[in-house]
Amino acid sequence: MSDLTDLEKRFMSHPVSEETARHIEYVRHACLDLAVDIDNMVPASREKSLAITNLEEVMFWANAGIARNKEEVDGSK
Repeated sequence: MSDLTDLEKRFMSHPVSEETARHIEYVRHACLDLAVDIDNMVPASREKSLAITNLEEVMFWANAGIARNKEEVDGSK
């Protein structure tokens, strides 16, 4: 059974600082750049759709990791 702190970290909102927001935006733009490259280079196919869908998942998890661990990103831990 997970402890309450872990569940809260996973399911509650995570307000972000200016520094954390910069990290999140960097990840978003890096993933967008790669998605555009994939869209331009990979022929329309199931594989292309999966690549872009999984890139969305990469962006989500990376940004969740930043937001959920903002103390480390901001240098306060």
